[in-house]
Amino acid sequence: MSTLWVVVPAHQEAARIGGTLDALANQLDRDFALVVVDNASTDNTAAVAYEFARWAPFPVHVLREPEKGVGCAVDTGFRYAIERGGTLLARTDADCLPHPGWTAGARAALARGADLVCGRVDARRDEHGPLGRAAFRALVRIAACFGRVRPAHHRRHGYLAPYRMHAGNNMAVTAALYEAVGGMPRRPSPTDRLFLNRVRRHTRAIVHARSMVVENSTRRLRAYGLVGTARWYLDKGPGRHGEDPR
Repeated sequence: MSTLWVVVPAHQEAARIGGTLDALANQLDRDFALVVVDNASTDNTAAVAYEFARWAPFPVHVLREPEKGVGCAVDTGFRYAIERGGTLLARTDADCLPHPGWTAGARAALARGADLVCGRVDARRDEHGPLGRAAFRALVRIAACFGRVRPAHHRRHGYLAPYRMHAGNNMAVTAALYEAVGGMPRRPSPTDRLFLNRVRRHTRAIVHARSMVVENSTRRLRAYGLVGTARWYLDKGPGRHGEDPR
């Protein structure tokens, strides 16, 4: 039984999850088990995952999480993995493409003593050309700078480690830490930042691994626009927009 488990939450991702699963099948380190958490989808997301499981080069588990929300799906997947012996946990999303060294980079960083490790996110090449990807990187840097100066993130609030923006779709964590901090908040969104701040109150061993690279969909940015996306990350909700387009 593998000690590394990869969790992929998925809501209405029948059209995209195939690319994510193919990217995982092309990892250099394929000694892991995969958990796909179908999060209240009404399309064929689960069917695509079951079909992939027929030929995948690693064990694949497909779960159904009826409570909608990415935090719910991630928490269900991680706890399922821990119950089955997983000690190292990694996550990406069903509209993302992890590069071939992603799982190897996650395993190596955790083996060196990291409790939480994240890598670099870039825009998907099939959604953007070079200029679009450069603009996406600039926006990520701006968001990261804002996170560092945001008063709520200052270390005077009891944090052991300085704030550094980590994308939930490109992260790995030890099972021991995950349980120690109470897991991923199931609500409210954005749960990734809430989880990071839980971790910052518990450990200083938070690192960035250059070898962990994930190409990220920018559907929210295109759907909400720059101002709407900023509102989302400032906990102001999607404004006039409806369901999160992820």
